[in-house]
Formats: sequence, C-alpha cells, structure tokens
Amino acid sequence: MAYTEIAVERRGAVAWLFHDRPEMRNAESSVLLDELDAALREAAADDEVRVIVIGGRGDHFSAGHDLKEGQEKRQGFSVEQRYAYEERRYLEYSLRIWDCPKPTIACVQGACIAGGFMVANMCDMIVASEDAFFADPVCKTLAASAVEVLMHPFVMGLRAAKEFLFTGRRMGAEEALRLGMVNRVVKRPELEAATQKLAEDIASAPPFAIKLTKRSLNRAADMQGFRDAINAHFDTHQLAHVTEEFRRTREAGLAAAIARGKAQTAV
Repeated sequence: MAYTEIAVERRGAVAWLFHDRPEMRNAESSVLLDELDAALREAAADDEVRVIVIGGRGDHFSAGHDLKEGQEKRQGFSVEQRYAYEERRYLEYSLRIWDCPKPTIACVQGACIAGGFMVANMCDMIVASEDAFFADPVCKTLAASAVEVLMHPFVMGLRAAKEFLFTGRRMGAEEALRLGMVNRVVKRPELEAATQKLAEDIASAPPFAIKLTKRSLNRAADMQGFRDAINAHFDTHQLAHVTEEFRRTREAGLAAAIARGKAQTAV
C-alpha cells in the first residue's frame, strides 16, 4: 500500500511507522489515522516483524488531532455521525494498538499532545527524548472531556491524571519517567538509536512467548477495569460535544481555542 501521510521503514525485525506531516507538527488527519491503522495491521500480519515502533518525522511526535480538518469537514456532524467517526478512528484504532499481538513502542520527541498522546500511550512502551512533552489540554481549551480514550489514570496514576487533565498543563519527559508513563528518556540525537536497540532486544526473545506474555499483562489491566473504563469514557466524551460549554467554545471559534492550546504547549 502506498502511503501519503505516514512513512514505513523496516529495520531488521523492527517495523517503524512514522507520522509524516512534519510541516503540520504531525497533526493526525483522518487520512493519517487510516494509514497508520493499515500499516499497523500489515506489520502485525508480517511474520518477519517482531516489534512495531510508532514515531514522528521532524521536530514533534504529534500535535494531536487535525483540528483544522475537523472544523472544515465535521463541524456540522450530527451526534450519530460524530459518534461513528470517532468510534472508528479513535476508539477502534487505539484499541487495535493496545491489542496488537506484537510489542509496540512509541518513539516520542517534541510535542505529544491530545490525539498524539492517545496513540503513544496505547503502545506497550514509550522512549522519549529529553525535549519531549505530553499534554491533553482539551478540557480547558475545547470544553471536551479529555481525549476520546481515557488511559490516563492507568499510565500515570489517578491523582496525577486529575491534575494533568484539570489544568491542561504540559508534562516533561523526566516527570513522565518518574510517574512511570515513560520507560526511558534519552538525548534527542540518540532517540531513534535507543528505541531501535530496545526493540531489537525485545525482538531477540521467542515471539510466541512474548505474545502470550503481552496477552496476560493486558488481561491483568482489563481485570483492573482498563477496557470497561475506556469504553465508558468514550460515551462520556461524546456527551461533551452537545453541552452548552462546547457550543459556546465552538461559536467563539475553534481557531481561538487552537491558538490557546498552542500557547499552552509551545516548545
């Protein structure tokens, strides 16, 4: 398959899937998300691929959802249309990363915001550069109930997740490491090499044993309520789109909200 908004590379037994819209800070358009999901499925089905890395070309992993595209193409969506669109491209695609039978690693530099945060944190591990930062400011900037997939309390802890979402602040890589959301923090020039080394170390293990271990670990999370919490929040997130707060924010202009979000998460 020919891709236009992602890039795919094979590095030995490791498949690298890159967000490839650096001029747009790798904002996740519908095309990018469709291509990323297709590439993930392809890598998962390839017996020669042992580990999958999701990264981003340029200065940033991803600035999140392509809000400009959303304003132009989906502003007039009905509740049913919005639900169907987000159920497929956010909930279903994110859970496919989580459920991928092969280990997945997010390789994060620069901004990892909202939708980008969601993609990265559905991976099994995160390797981040020292300049990486994480943010999900949509509660404050868009009057939305966090991003569509609320993995936050599972990856950073409940109290940290509440502060993170209520304030909309950005979290640096070292803080994310301390909280356990990030596995490793390295210098920016070393990011891809360090991620590849980790991936190769994992790829050297017996693949079926890795697959079974991942299934057990994910089932442990599900027993703690992970999947039920994800599904429950998705419906709550949809409710946020029909509130008066969201309507007023939209009427005031999503462009202004986007600008506020950029100001809060500027490098």
